[in-house]
Amino acid sequence: MADTANTNLVERIARVLCAAEHSKNAEGSEPSAGEHVNQHWPKHRNQALAVLHAIREADDAAASAGDAEVWQRMVEASIKQAE
Repeated sequence: MADTANTNLVERIARVLCAAEHSKNAEGSEPSAGEHVNQHWPKHRNQALAVLHAIREADDAAASAGDAEVWQRMVEASIKQAE
């Protein structure tokens, strides 16, 4: 598994989506999907980018908890890095 502290958001999200599809702990049937995720997460990269595009504008709850403009800049920086 990748060291998430050194992994960009697109890869982290893609890994979660891949794991959710294959792991028995989610929608899949594999008891241990780690090796599959290590090999196949890039197939979920576009989905991960779509997630970031969807969350780049904070909702009311997130905006009330912090600085919505900072949040948007942070998410957009992750999108830019991946594109």
